[in-house]
Amino acid sequence: MPPVVRHGAPRHAVVAGAGLIGLATAFELRRRGVAVTLADPEPASGATYAAAGMLAPIAETQYGQEGLYPLMAASAVEYPAFIERVSAASGLPTGYRTEETLVVGVDSADAESLQDLADHQRAAGMRVDTITAREARQLEPALAPHFAGAIRVPTDHQVDPRLLAASLIHALDAPVIDTLNGATDPGPVRWFHAKVERVLSTRGSEPRVSGVFLDGGETVQGEAVVLATGLNTGDAGQLPPNLSLRLRPVYGDVLRLRVPDSLLLPGEENVIARTVRGRVGGRPVYLVPRADRTLVLGATSREDGRDSVLAGGVHQLLRDARTILPAVDDCDVLEMIARARPGTPDDLPYMGLCSMDGLVISTGHFRHGILLTPVASRLAAELATGELDPAISHERDHDFLTSTDPARHSPAHPEM
Repeated sequence: MPPVVRHGAPRHAVVAGAGLIGLATAFELRRRGVAVTLADPEPASGATYAAAGMLAPIAETQYGQEGLYPLMAASAVEYPAFIERVSAASGLPTGYRTEETLVVGVDSADAESLQDLADHQRAAGMRVDTITAREARQLEPALAPHFAGAIRVPTDHQVDPRLLAASLIHALDAPVIDTLNGATDPGPVRWFHAKVERVLSTRGSEPRVSGVFLDGGETVQGEAVVLATGLNTGDAGQLPPNLSLRLRPVYGDVLRLRVPDSLLLPGEENVIARTVRGRVGGRPVYLVPRADRTLVLGATSREDGRDSVLAGGVHQLLRDARTILPAVDDCDVLEMIARARPGTPDDLPYMGLCSMDGLVISTGHFRHGILLTPVASRLAAELATGELDPAISHERDHDFLTSTDPARHSPAHPEM
């Protein structure tokens, strides 16, 4: 069973990786009075840049992933306070919105699949409301006139990952931020636009982290290191020899569309007001509205190793989206993008300490990286410092760290 906190709070920590979870971890460390160095060649340019930002612990549930449910639910609960902290520190928008999510099924088989999943969700204690297709169109008049069934998920919301990342970067650069438990603010984060090539440690039978070596040749000292580099976390030189992370790239094609003024009535912000997810011939699709009159459309899921946008994926997304929302045909295509998300064999992230004292692992969040940002960043900061946030319940933290133990797929682990 994994340890809960390391011995001795660090004065300085290095966070490798400036995706949303890395940025948020640096923020949580600074709140705890730790001076932070962030290392990333291109901050917020990976999966964070492509993500739609659905905060959907209910609509994202899948059979066989029951171990994820409590973690997803806990992070959703922590989101409002997390957003409030970041907004207060940066003064910038985050794109956090609390409109509900609507899920529709196009044909009878799709509707039956939705209802089966809704029964599973209710059995797990989640709130989902079955509504008629007519009621769904009353909520979203732009939906297609014919589909077979719908589900409302009142507590599944959204955030704009690009805005949230920009807000976090501004907060990390701010001269002063509010700290936790009276800690002294160490000041703005130090940035290196470089990759961590090697984690440095002391010699001996109980090695401790001493810093990192960057690919630009710089050495950065630190008593704690958080590895939040996504798929690159398992690179040689970063992990202790007895730790093996089984990460795999799962690619998704995502489109961004602009809604023309001609489709909107006076006072309308977008052609839909809430996130609309759907099943079309058994295939999942989603449309996420933004305040800037754009729609995020996704997402395919493939493990073919190709990091380019696939024509077939674009065709599938547009075909299925227009089946649900015919107005898609009249939208402008602003962007087509593909990014890889780090998956694990059991779809649970790797979060926790390891055999090298002071080294914290935070990766493998798969499709749920944006949703899991509050709990993942908090746990990483707490593991590095031992400083708990009294405003948050820690009742389930030990269970979370047990299920996400970074060593669980290593050859010497008892589960192997």
